[in-house]
Amino acid sequence: MDQNFFFCSFVCFVCLWTGLLSSTEQEKDPKFWNTWAQQTLKNALSLQTLNQNKAKNLIFFLGDGMGVPTVTAARILKGQLSGQSGEETQLEMDKFPFVSLAKTYNTNAQVADSAGTATAFLCGVKANEGTVGVSAAAVRSQCNTTKGNEVTSILKWAKDAGKSVGLVTTTRVNHATPSASYAHSVDRDWLSDSAMPAEAVQDGCKDIARQLFENIPDINVIMGGGRKYMFPKNQVDVEYPDTAKYSGTRKDGRNLVGEWIEKMENKNGHYVWNKKQLLSLNPNNVDYLLGLFEPEDMTYDLERNPETDPSLTEMVEVAIKILKKNPNGFYLLVEGGRIDHGHHEGKAKQALYEAVEMDRAISRAGLMTSIHDTLTIVTADHSHVFNFGGYTHRGNTIFGLAPAVSDVDQKPFTAILYGNGPGYKLVNGGRENVSAIDYQENNYQAQAAVPLSMETHGGEDVAVFAKGPMAHLLHGVHEQNYIPHVMAYASCIGQNRQHCAGHNQGSRLRPALPSIAALFTLIRLLF
Repeated sequence: MDQNFFFCSFVCFVCLWTGLLSSTEQEKDPKFWNTWAQQTLKNALSLQTLNQNKAKNLIFFLGDGMGVPTVTAARILKGQLSGQSGEETQLEMDKFPFVSLAKTYNTNAQVADSAGTATAFLCGVKANEGTVGVSAAAVRSQCNTTKGNEVTSILKWAKDAGKSVGLVTTTRVNHATPSASYAHSVDRDWLSDSAMPAEAVQDGCKDIARQLFENIPDINVIMGGGRKYMFPKNQVDVEYPDTAKYSGTRKDGRNLVGEWIEKMENKNGHYVWNKKQLLSLNPNNVDYLLGLFEPEDMTYDLERNPETDPSLTEMVEVAIKILKKNPNGFYLLVEGGRIDHGHHEGKAKQALYEAVEMDRAISRAGLMTSIHDTLTIVTADHSHVFNFGGYTHRGNTIFGLAPAVSDVDQKPFTAILYGNGPGYKLVNGGRENVSAIDYQENNYQAQAAVPLSMETHGGEDVAVFAKGPMAHLLHGVHEQNYIPHVMAYASCIGQNRQHCAGHNQGSRLRPALPSIAALFTLIRLLF
């Protein structure tokens, strides 16, 4: 199935690229569009034979805040960075054969946050906003509601099944998305013990940084930012010794990195904090890797120092090289986390460049794995109130102006706009005239309809792209918590593994018929 699909995709790309050499003239000819559509049809017909292999490896890419408008705008940007008009470009995720929609609401929120959604797509149950790795019975910030309401993640299911596991993020490694992989916390903001109320510490709740090292022993790969949450309070940072805000934060005096290094002394474990150290490693000699490249979040890709800071793509490549040595396979979570931050700050250029970099990482992972034994999923936790419009012409720079001025205030406006956020500005009682400023500058804050210090999430469904074994199970519109159940089913980990009996890696799985007990359970839940 997937062989034909990707061959046809390649043919489509070649035809499209050839057409772009004289796109204006080619597109005037109906044959151009008919030929392209017919090739796409052949592509779709090839999907009739489904990939029902057992997934040895699982890769989950999460674009934080990467709603459908962000995907479309990133596609255009990717093409324009390559000298094309952009609209006809394909992102790597666009090439995946199966696409569905996920409903993102939290159990107590119509418009979700990243903690409750992470619990859904990693642990398989929907939860309250602001909580990670606990069910909806837990109440945010109430420590005494933690015990008994913990839920485990697909990372743990994979580890328990003997696979190597890893997480890579451009945010802090104890941020909302990655933390749902290993932590059980009623407050996503409990990043270190200094961020917790005294009574919560006294009642036995643990900060998220501590849980990273204690809850799931021996996570094979951990990479991202967040150094300052791992070191004793006021201990200066190795990279920014003169910047007080980057010093350690821990009140308990523990050096979590030092403890990890000591624990891994005879286990081929390595700690790194810069790109040079990371790329000097021989993955064949590394079984455990802890990489903390910034005190807080990693820098935006547009601002990244390529000499000292690894890109998301570089981190993913190293992670896969380490994880794939395990004959039982691996699970890897990859978060393009700063897409979300760019949008919150109203900085669309930062957000979209982050999305394009994640697309590069998806491409690199695809080159290093096989669709025959690796299920890869790309999705978002939620969207943002970001959009672009204004009847822009074909090939208009994605960060450019709409072709006509407003017929109300007679001023120009950028195609990219936000529904709310810090870009709301009044000058002399009216909307700012963007022609007088550099609206293509990296940190330009696009205009917003409602003034807020931080732009908000959007509540619409997000796309889920899938390829590899059992990818066809992601179809139509689903609850977000369905995703890890598909991954577990495909890989024969976690629950409902009856269909896996007698099957080796790469062999076909047979659908499992529901048991009488399962049917009774469902009836009881419904009635």
